[in-house]
Order: sequence, then C-alpha cells, then structure tokens
Amino acid sequence: MARTGIEPPPPPTLSPPRGGGLGARVMRRKPVERLIAESGQGGGGRLRRSLGMWQLTMISIGATLGTGIFVVLGEAVPKAGPAVVISFVIAGVTALFSALSYAELAGTIPVSGSSYSYAYATMGELIAWICGWCLILEYGVSVAAVAVGWGEYLNELLDGTIGVTIPTALAAPPGDGGILNLPALLVVLLAMGILLGGARESARANTVMVVVKIASLVLFCAVAFTGIRAGNYAPFVPLGLGGVSAAGASLFFSYIGFDAASTAGEEAKNPQRDMPRAIMLSLLIVTALYCLVALVAVGAMPWKNFGNADAALAQIMKNVTGQSFWAVLLAAGAVIAIASVVLTVLYGQTRILFSMSRDGLVPKVFSKVNPRTGTPVANTVIVSLFCGVLAACVPLGALADATSIGTLFAFGLVNIAVIVLRRKQPDMPRTFRVAFSPVTPAIGFGLCVWMMGSFDAITWEYFLGWMAVGLVVYFAYGLRRSQLAREEK
Repeated sequence: MARTGIEPPPPPTLSPPRGGGLGARVMRRKPVERLIAESGQGGGGRLRRSLGMWQLTMISIGATLGTGIFVVLGEAVPKAGPAVVISFVIAGVTALFSALSYAELAGTIPVSGSSYSYAYATMGELIAWICGWCLILEYGVSVAAVAVGWGEYLNELLDGTIGVTIPTALAAPPGDGGILNLPALLVVLLAMGILLGGARESARANTVMVVVKIASLVLFCAVAFTGIRAGNYAPFVPLGLGGVSAAGASLFFSYIGFDAASTAGEEAKNPQRDMPRAIMLSLLIVTALYCLVALVAVGAMPWKNFGNADAALAQIMKNVTGQSFWAVLLAAGAVIAIASVVLTVLYGQTRILFSMSRDGLVPKVFSKVNPRTGTPVANTVIVSLFCGVLAACVPLGALADATSIGTLFAFGLVNIAVIVLRRKQPDMPRTFRVAFSPVTPAIGFGLCVWMMGSFDAITWEYFLGWMAVGLVVYFAYGLRRSQLAREEK
C-alpha cells in the first residue's frame, strides 16, 4: 500500500449516542477518528492523493496572492492613505494567528472540509453548519468577487495590445453601469474546465500561473521603484487610525485563500506533514509581497489618485515609464494572476461542499466523484455556474466586504476549535502545535472579533441576513438529513 502520511486511525465510532432533545441533536459531534476514516470517500469513486507540499503551497499562494494587490488595493488606499502598508500588516498578523490554528488542525484532521470539519469534531453539528455556511460565503462568493476584478485588467490588456476594450455594458454588472460582466463569467467557466480535468492537472496549471504572477509583482516593484517620490508618503496617516483599521478590515479579503491547502486534505500525499508547512509558508510569502508592492505603489502615485484609477498597478507603470508597454505587461500578469485565484478558490469551495454533502448536510450530488478523474464533476459544474452568474450580476464592493466578515467568523471558530481539541484530546498526535496555547488561539479569536467590528452596518446586515438564511436551511434540511441523524433512527 502506498504511503499517504496518515497514521492508521483506531476503529471509528459508527453511531452517535441515541436520544436527547433538540439541543443534543444540534450538538452531536463526529469524532476525529471517523472523519479521517471516511476521508476520500465519495459517491461513485474516491478523491485521489496526488498533491505534494510544493503543490499545496502553490494552491494556497494561488488562492491568496493577487486579489488584494491587483484589485482591492485601489479601494483600500483612499481609506488609509500611505498607511495602507500598516493595514496590510494588521490584516496579515490577524491572518497569521488564525493560520497557526489552521496549521495545527490541518495536520491533526487531514480532511477536505477545512474549518467545517474541525468544528464538527469539536463543537457539534450546528456550529459546523454555521462554519460551513460561512465558508460557502468565503469561497463561493469570493470567486465571484475576484472574477469581477479580472475584467478590469483584461480591458487594460486589450486596450494596450489591440486598441479595443469590452463595452461597459458587457464588462460591468448592474449597479456599476453595465448589464452583464461577461469577462467575469468567462474566467469562472475557464477555471471550471481546468478543475474538471482532475486535481493533479489543476495543480500543474496553477503552479505555472503562480510563477507568472510572482514575476509580475517583482517586475512592478523594480519598475515603479524608480518613480517613488518621498512627498507621496506625507502625511503618512492622513485619515487617522480609524482609516487604517477600516482599510485593514477590507484588505483581509486579500488573505482569503491561505487556508486553501486545508481543503486539499484528502488529495495530499502526506497531509499531516505537508499541509501545516504549506499554510505557513504561503502566508509568509504573500504577506511579504503585499507589503512590498503596497509600499512601492503609494510611493509612486499620490494616494488620493487611487480612488479614480481602475487597474491601479498598471496605471502606475504607465505613469512612471511614460510607455504603455510595461502597463500592458503587468496587465497580462494580472489577468493570469487573478485567474489562478479563481481556479484555486473555486477548488476549495467544491471540496468543502464535498465534505458537507458526505455528512448529509447538503444534497448528495455534491459528493459524487467521477471514478476516472477522481473529481466531483456535478459539484464543480453547479458551483461554477452559480459563481459565474453571481460574478456577472453583482458589484465587487459589497461582495468583498461580506466575504471578509464571513471569513473572519470562520477563522474565529478555528481558533476556538484548537482550544477545545487540546482540552478534550490532549494526547492526540499533532504534527504541528500552536505555541503558548490557549493564549495564542485566544489572541487569534480576539483579533478576528476586533476586525469584524470594523465593518459598517450594511456589511453586518448582509452577513446576518446570510446567517439567517443558513439557519433556515439547516433546520429545514440538514438537521433531519445529516448522516448522524439517520444513524439515530
């Protein structure tokens, strides 16, 4: 038998305790040993273990690097001014504390469900459902939000190469002056086609795209550095600490995806060793690049100009060099970079729904695996079409903020899960351990709550509305149809 890096678990508990009222039913847990024993299993076939540490790291970088710096930077700079660099650091530190918790749980519970599965094993079914519902918001909706930004750089590329652009009516969603964002729909469908080929093939395509996007950002820094003016950094904090905090909350959207490696737990060759390493390494690389690019960008263009600049980095290249060639080259890199975000985040969404479906909380169609490719085909098609339509019809701003608050909520639960699992199963083998627990995960939880408080009332209304819909779905469907509920009968 091939080695997978997973220690053989003891025989799982096949049935949860019977009886109890509603409170007992919503708190039923799926043991860690059972989650691991069921890993890879799907209707009609199994997910295939084909990803090594390098590929897992590229998945996390692919899902993270690009969106914040190519798209959301232009929206964050007007909130914080040159101090947007500090905003990136704040968002990165918040992500780091949660990343430590993710690294411990990814090595301990190497399954596809990410924080949904961690919550199921530690805090019960209802909390797991809420976490999974937030992940649907995080992954599914962020695919749409990222795809919307892709069209801006595609237009920049088309304008610089053939002198034409996609008409606004077909390049912007309703509410942003258009009828349909056709480029956003197309990039999601392109990602769907790649994913249907299998995890290994998708990882190879993503690796190529990640190398291109890192090279594009390094090129930007080298060229834009020549245009830095010291006066552009003064005053450094023109809008006060409140602006820095608000920008940090928005820029947390830039870190969505570092946990994507944890969704590949059932397709990693050695998940217990490689997933913690991939999560931490990818976050460090992404944070360093974000801060470097932001520092150069605000030095090369007055911060007040960012609010009026689409495809801000390409505009900076054009201003600094006086030539469109460099801007076109950067736009080409951004088109590839953002496409890789769409690909890897879409991958993460399908794997989370795969786990939720296997547990019976969403329809079984999401856990049916094609035996030839080892891919959940129906799952991938359904999710891609939903995200594509959403991307074509909904403006970016509302999507990004709603996604960030849902992500912070899920990250907060992961920090709690570390504390709970340490207390309930302290002797469980762990390939990575968060230092100074429970203090470190408690700080991670506190930072998530603090950043959630930085969002405006409208964003909270979107989030609470989403959660209300999720609770209705759970009590109408998941409570009765979950795998554990069926075993109680």
